[in-house]
Amino acid sequence: MFFKSKEGKEKIITLYNQKLNELNIEFSEKSVETKFGVTNVITAGDTKNPPLVLIHGTGGCAPQILDSFPNLVSKYCVYAVDVLAQPNKSAENRLDMKSLDYGKWLIEVIIKLRLKNVTLVGFSFGGLIGLKALEFNETPVKQVFLVAPVYIVNGNPILNVWKMFIPLKKFIKTNNQEYIKKVMEVLFSDYDDFALAYMSTTFQYCNMDFSPLPIISKNRAQNIKTPITIFAAEKDIMFPGKKMIKRAKQIFPSSIELLLLEGAKHVPKATDFKKIEELILDKSE
Repeated sequence: MFFKSKEGKEKIITLYNQKLNELNIEFSEKSVETKFGVTNVITAGDTKNPPLVLIHGTGGCAPQILDSFPNLVSKYCVYAVDVLAQPNKSAENRLDMKSLDYGKWLIEVIIKLRLKNVTLVGFSFGGLIGLKALEFNETPVKQVFLVAPVYIVNGNPILNVWKMFIPLKKFIKTNNQEYIKKVMEVLFSDYDDFALAYMSTTFQYCNMDFSPLPIISKNRAQNIKTPITIFAAEKDIMFPGKKMIKRAKQIFPSSIELLLLEGAKHVPKATDFKKIEELILDKSE
């Protein structure tokens, strides 16, 4: 099971609803039945607008990613998806990262929602999901924006263990806030009290997946025809920005757009998210 206890799940859902209610937007929530598990989707914006599917990263939830992109609803109908086996309201089924299952799952959600010409926006692990979806079936997807995505490059494993996993394991063992703050400082360009509370609760009460992250092969990347824009974070120790841009140029079709978020850690600053949002809004037609 993903949640270690009923109490842990309740704490996560309380925080989840708190963030959702703080967004100050009109929204609806629905459960989508898929063969991989029930998936919770938050819809915001006019359904007459072009559809945009928003996918959060590891240890996140739909309200958090909506909070990072508050203005997308002005030109899109936004469908923020709770990823399976993460601290949110979707099913606890963990899929195999090496297979195309995460892509098959997302495409099934898109089809069940009856969406076409979708703009896909994926942050971190959401980037892996977005790319897996394109590998499986590009038909319903019009364009893709990936922010600090998993699945293109990995950082130095020794550095990651030293700076992230050792403090994280110490936090899980002791519940000492100093250890989780060390992790937050490595991951976030800046973070607020809510992000700290959500991460703390997640790592305390959830069984997270620490298995090695796969990377896409050149053959598979070359086969993708959908327009992709990648925002690489320069100071991201898990998926280093300059390394990502270099490999993306080598493996994806030449039509790919690549932008380096200078000085950004894995989770960019609010001002970076604003710039990304403006670019996505410019391409809403």
